[in-house]
Order: sequence, then C-alpha cells, then structure tokens
Amino acid sequence: MTELWSYKDIAAHIKVQPDTVRSYRKHGLLPPPDRVEGGKPYWHPDTVRRWVAARPGNRNRRDG
Repeated sequence: MTELWSYKDIAAHIKVQPDTVRSYRKHGLLPPPDRVEGGKPYWHPDTVRRWVAARPGNRNRRDG
C-alpha cells in the first residue's frame, strides 16, 4: 500500500498546525491532492517534499 499523507502528516513534516496546511490549500499554496477519499485530500510524501523544496523561504527548512 502506498503511503499517503493527510493535513496532519504534512503539518508535522513542516512543523506547523494542521489548520495552517488547510489554509495553504484554501489559498492555492498547496499542490493538488494525489487522492481524495471520503472527501478528504491525501498527498504522496514525494509530492509534499517537492513542494517543500520549492517553497519560498525554505532556508530554515529542516529535514526530519
């Protein structure tokens, strides 16, 4: 089974609250979800990592 990340997983990866990630999506700052199940969006970890690498101001980024 392919691992998929929820808002909570993305938030943990970039060290913010899940509501912040929801806000990013609402404002078009998050890539489109790779899958939607039961109305909830999910992303492949590589999709999130590419997005994090391309984000402006990622100088303070810490890989976990």
